[in-house]
Amino acid sequence: MRIPADQLPNRSPLQLLSTARQDLDDAAEQSRPGQRYAEAHMAALRVAVAVLAVRAGDAAGRRRPGRPSSTWELLQGAAPELEEWASHFARTARKRVLAQAGIPDIVTAEEADAIVADARRFLDVVVRLLGFSALAR
Repeated sequence: MRIPADQLPNRSPLQLLSTARQDLDDAAEQSRPGQRYAEAHMAALRVAVAVLAVRAGDAAGRRRPGRPSSTWELLQGAAPELEEWASHFARTARKRVLAQAGIPDIVTAEEADAIVADARRFLDVVVRLLGFSALAR
């Protein structure tokens, strides 16, 4: 039995990336597009959190005061080289929320396959960026 990531607050960046890779493998096996989409997007969030864990000090200095920031906004501040990825996943976050809520037909099979592929590429980029060669595929 796997323990949900939100119950393991002290995970290292390497653990977050390993969990994200496993979650992507699991997502790819889902038959329902909404579930596949949501799980892949959540894996991408774990990848972003791994970057933030490594570069936490960088993000804090760039945050706009008085405004809550999403993970994707924080990622843009901490790792400007990942801005396109952060923008992409920020744009697709609403669809993830709707898919998680079980809204029928909110995601097509093609969209689900695309987000799985995007999340895998994002993971690979971050693994190289952070120098975790043990996770490279």
